[in-house]
Amino acid sequence: MLLEKIKTPGLSHLSYMIGSGGKAAVIDPRRDCECYVEMARAEGLEITHIFETHRNEDLVSGAPILKAMTGARVLHGPNPGGEVVYAETAREGDEFAIGQLKISVLETPGHTDDHLAFALHDTAYPDGPVGVFTGDALFVGDVGRTDFYPDRKREVAGLLFDSLQKILALGDHIILYPAHGAGSVCGSGMAEREFSTLGHERANNPRLRFDSRDAFIDFKVEENHYQPPYFRLMERLNLEGGSAAPRIMRPRRLSLSELGDINIDHLVDVREPLAFASGHLPGSMNLPVGMISAFAGWFIREGESLALVASDEDQLAAAMTHLVRIALDTIEGGYVGVVPAAAQGKAMQTIPMIGTGEVEHRLASSGEDWTLLDVRDADERAQAAIEGSQHIYVGQLNERYRDLDPAKRYTLMCASGMRATVAAGWLASRGFDKLDVYLGSMGAWKAQHG
Repeated sequence: MLLEKIKTPGLSHLSYMIGSGGKAAVIDPRRDCECYVEMARAEGLEITHIFETHRNEDLVSGAPILKAMTGARVLHGPNPGGEVVYAETAREGDEFAIGQLKISVLETPGHTDDHLAFALHDTAYPDGPVGVFTGDALFVGDVGRTDFYPDRKREVAGLLFDSLQKILALGDHIILYPAHGAGSVCGSGMAEREFSTLGHERANNPRLRFDSRDAFIDFKVEENHYQPPYFRLMERLNLEGGSAAPRIMRPRRLSLSELGDINIDHLVDVREPLAFASGHLPGSMNLPVGMISAFAGWFIREGESLALVASDEDQLAAAMTHLVRIALDTIEGGYVGVVPAAAQGKAMQTIPMIGTGEVEHRLASSGEDWTLLDVRDADERAQAAIEGSQHIYVGQLNERYRDLDPAKRYTLMCASGMRATVAAGWLASRGFDKLDVYLGSMGAWKAQHG
């Protein structure tokens, strides 16, 4: 008998494979799905079922691709907002045998209208399920977001409350298998650990401890979430069925001259922020590998072409992998070696870093030609903000950079300086050249001011 968790870094996506009696099922597979086939074959299993908890907004589903590879049935919930062309509809009470294991379906709308949870049974022990795959309804330490239906805010928050009660009614001993862990854009309060039980969540998850259904709804409708533009692309692809990931998850290697000759929409430097700030190719933006999943979908649109700049080949491959998983994969090639480019006489741009003392000085003395621009999210800013700063969330600079004046000076800040460098890189790629970054940002300010 097999139960394996497959974690996708960056997206913090969790998929699962279960197997028994020569059969296997996959829950919420990712786009690059050869790993499931390899795992099943290594265990002598045939993948016969693929279960989707919902139409994902943050990644391309691998279900249609895995179906084509294995012939497995794909099961998806009702009311997906369109036809999921590659799936059958599963409904409350449906049951599916996977050898000695059994999956029973719970309809759990709220996060999305089509959301399902899947209770896992071991038929050798008939007294109820042993685990539950909760998708984006219930996480370790958090619950799903309910902002995808803005005209029905209170209704869908109430639906999620009811769905959570249905899940919790399975029993405190039930093991929880969510679709995301900490770092996902699908929740802001997830615990760092990825193991829990329903009983532990009932006692400790702050989102499950409201006094009433109305109190839960009131809290959910006041939550602040951001929806990057690529969510719409994911929703469409996860109805139509996305294409298979490229067989080679490594971009074509470009020379410096080839990089200068190609016609692309974005030059994306995937090195760490301080390396980018110290010197980068003119016109490039900064999306560090570890931040691609969170921010690429704000700045890169469907079909836009890009080239990558990295420190080494492994960094190029990791960046491409993250981009492929969100279908932003029109990648013309990759270049390694900013320092060698500088040694060949290639002009470089830099983004200066400044400290707390300089920020204090500018706040006290600068006129209207300088702005301290805070790019943290609204919840962070509500907790603490520097008086005199202005706020635009980093992702929303994808459009709101047009509200800024390139002739003026801007200091970018966030919690530490990481997102601020991403924001500065984007502005630099749009023609802003009077930029610097507050190194340490809010962390440094609090250390100085308490």
